[in-house]
Amino acid sequence: MYNTKDLIERYNELAVCENDINEAFNILKECFKNNHKLLVSGNGGSASDSDHIVGELMKGFKKMRPITDDFKNKLVSLKEEEGMVLANKLQRGLPTIALGTFKALSSAYSNDVEGGADLLYAQELQVLGLKGDVYLAISTSGNAKNCYYAALCAKALGMKVIALTGKDGGLLKELADVAIIAPSNETFKIQEYHLPIYHTLCLMLEDEFF
Repeated sequence: MYNTKDLIERYNELAVCENDINEAFNILKECFKNNHKLLVSGNGGSASDSDHIVGELMKGFKKMRPITDDFKNKLVSLKEEEGMVLANKLQRGLPTIALGTFKALSSAYSNDVEGGADLLYAQELQVLGLKGDVYLAISTSGNAKNCYYAALCAKALGMKVIALTGKDGGLLKELADVAIIAPSNETFKIQEYHLPIYHTLCLMLEDEFF
């Protein structure tokens, strides 16, 4: 089973984050265990990180994650040849959505609503989010306004909020249920720490569920 000890062996300086990473894992484990979903967002490199997390959770990461025999049988019973293709190739995943990836919605809302760029993540989250879901806000400063607004909506909906930040944690630290604060004040170094942190969370979740 993969755990934070493996991470700390490779990145000793992340020992200061270990408890918070484990707490974030427990929040995510409870979320997925109860058939809820994860919503993620960030800006710039952190937006790419959001997409990256979706890629690790929605398909196999280190494991193949074959679909259940029951679902395989249902696919084959509907259409044998095509069903076998799906049965042999599909992989199980954990439901995760990166906010800001809906191009038509993003452009329409930003164009139609004054200040829409800052409010877009909040708009998407308050439509997609449900009580029991989790919102992961990625911001190197912890002060990204669009992520902060989305976090406010998440709390109002009864969702848990995880902040992945740096520096002093910023505004998101005060709002989040748990804040994982990379130990640096430089943006590129914070982003470099974020990758192994969320990879560790994804690996731990894969071990837990698959």
